Amino acid sequence: MERLEALDAWLRDALGGRAFAREPASADASFRRYFRVSSEGRTWVAMDAPPDREDCRPFVKVAALMRAAGVHVPQVVAQDLAQGFLLLTDLGTRTYLQAFDGSNEERLFRDATGALVDWQAASREGELPAYDEALLRRELSLFPDWYVGRHLGVTLDEGARSDLETVFRRILASNLAEPRVFVHRDFMPRNLMVSDPNPGVLDFQDAVHGPISYDIASLWRDAFVSWEEERVLDGTIRYWEAARKRGLPVRADFGDFWRDVEWMGLQRHLKVLGIFARIHYRDGKPGYLDDTPRFLGYVRHACARYGELSPLARLLDRLEGVKPVAGYTF
Repeated sequence: MERLEALDAWLRDALGGRAFAREPASADASFRRYFRVSSEGRTWVAMDAPPDREDCRPFVKVAALMRAAGVHVPQVVAQDLAQGFLLLTDLGTRTYLQAFDGSNEERLFRDATGALVDWQAASREGELPAYDEALLRRELSLFPDWYVGRHLGVTLDEGARSDLETVFRRILASNLAEPRVFVHRDFMPRNLMVSDPNPGVLDFQDAVHGPISYDIASLWRDAFVSWEEERVLDGTIRYWEAARKRGLPVRADFGDFWRDVEWMGLQRHLKVLGIFARIHYRDGKPGYLDDTPRFLGYVRHACARYGELSPLARLLDRLEGVKPVAGYTF
């Protein structure tokens, strides 16, 4: 309640003393909260990011980088970094995920691909944190720590840990061999808004400089909606062609790029399995675990295609049927 009172006091100043109404707009997997603020026929979005939990500075910096690249993102109207408050322009209320109706997907994905290429074409060294081996590995470790250990209650024996480490090294070798560009890091339909110009892009504060296939893998192997393989392949080819035309450093052979996408996606899928478990158990936000079967399906799909992933497939076979928090050791 104290934070809401502080936010309202700050909003009164930011809006020049005008009367306003505030209502919840959305929440995400972090500690940030968003509110839609209306006054005199206009609306904005207020971000509440407790400074002991979140840092608004990356959001402000990446917003400026994306706007400079020609990507439609919220403009920062007012800010108080010490309190963790931002007032942003409002990109609307319809996400891609909400807007999909069976007839508009091709158009929406085409716009998203264009925005992604614009973002990547603006890449330069030194602007964003490196998506390096240490960070990629920390993310992978979320899978054994939170999904296997905390959610399933399984303690892996030495053989299973060794098998998993073998797979992790192979995934990291593939990821780190890719050319590097600006990476949004959560470029998916729930973070894309139907807007003019389209799309509006949200949730970019964790952007890094890293593997070029990451964002297209995020877009098509989504956390909350799945597409048939033919559509995923077609959309990825369309991105690859657009990226080549802009001179982006994608692989010259699409088959090589497709392998990059699948191995990069695998890193993300394992990470998200851990993150969704952590959000549930540590942060007390239910619901995310409902989407873990989708990610297990993505992981299984990759394991079926690449023999180098057979140790991971064997581990999943052993874990299948284990009841969450059961206390197994194997």
